[in-house]
Amino acid sequence: MAGVTSAAPSATPSGSPSVLDLAPVIPVVVIEDAAHAVPMARALVAGGLPAIEVTLRTPAAWDAIRAIAAEVPEAVVGVGTVLTPEHVEASVEAGARFLVSPGWTERLLRAMRASGVPFLPGVSTASEVLALLEHGVTEMKFFPAEAAGGTAYLRSLASPLPQARFCPTGGINASRAPEYLALPNVGCVGGTWMLPPDAVAARDWTRVEELAREAAALRG
Repeated sequence: MAGVTSAAPSATPSGSPSVLDLAPVIPVVVIEDAAHAVPMARALVAGGLPAIEVTLRTPAAWDAIRAIAAEVPEAVVGVGTVLTPEHVEASVEAGARFLVSPGWTERLLRAMRASGVPFLPGVSTASEVLALLEHGVTEMKFFPAEAAGGTAYLRSLASPLPQARFCPTGGINASRAPEYLALPNVGCVGGTWMLPPDAVAARDWTRVEELAREAAALRG
């Protein structure tokens, strides 16, 4: 299983890659119809994007997560918009293989550690990064990436805080992603551009797979 620092520094299981290293892009999925979950996940995996973050932004999210976990074993399904310890517990029960939060608190961090599931807590300032490093967490979500300073901000963190690695998410598209991926402290980026609403509404999974394949080739 993919690993992200969790209960202790370097908590990735031996021989198992970090979620940050599975692909250059993690699709950030907002699912309105749970029936879309399985074919969408299969299209993303076929295109080379195995790590999929399903956000808790719609009523369909929980059913979608359970369906992907049960029916698309080759997908590494994660849960995004994790805000509370209750979300952590429910995510693990639903089959989540990693957790993503837009920010973090001491209470949420304790719950994510206790879950045993890899996680990416959200940060947007140097102080938040330092606080997580003190807890032994070295892999984080940088959110909202574009609004919080983008590549210039992350580049400025690389020298004083080289041990921190990031998955920037928020406002990143196919044209901006390569600049992020070129940074030494960026493992991957999160984005939605491979899931255009019209393609999803039309269940055009071939187009989704093609866009996923283009995203998977961004780090070259």
